Amino acid sequence: MKTKLLLTFLLLLGSYSLSAQAVKDTLSKTTDSIALKQIELQKVAQEKTLTPEEAAAIKKAADQKQKQAEKMKADAEKQAQKLEKEQRKLEKEQKRFEKEQKKIASAEKSLMKSKEKLVKERNKLEKMQTKLEKSKRKGKLSDIEIEKENIEISKQQIKLKEIQEDIDKAEKKVNKLRN
Repeated sequence: MKTKLLLTFLLLLGSYSLSAQAVKDTLSKTTDSIALKQIELQKVAQEKTLTPEEAAAIKKAADQKQKQAEKMKADAEKQAQKLEKEQRKLEKEQKRFEKEQKKIASAEKSLMKSKEKLVKERNKLEKMQTKLEKSKRKGKLSDIEIEKENIEISKQQIKLKEIQEDIDKAEKKVNKLRN
């Protein structure tokens, strides 16, 4: 009767420790609770004389609980390492994405500046052409001065073509970065 009561008590303690382990998720506390149970069992064994078979069964049950706790601890450590690895992977992916976004923003900013420059240069070209036409109508310019103005207008047109080529390159770059 005493042995049945004692074994029932051990099973209850074992099931209690398993439920405590699942809820608390602290491995050091479960190991400590197993050690405390072994001490309690030793006190019970000292108060009551147990047969060697009963003592061996109690020790065996305690050792099994200890092994289970160690296994759970190892599993928890593996799970923690896996989570850390996943976290590092996500952080790396986030940094890569942010870097990509910065490149896109930089390329778009460069594109906008080029377009603004193109607009300014077109306005400058129009002013040069209207100034030349006014001067021709008034007859203020000689043939040499007209040629100089035409050369300036041609240079401005070349400059506009170069800016347009830069814009085309920048647009291709932005599209490539976006895809």
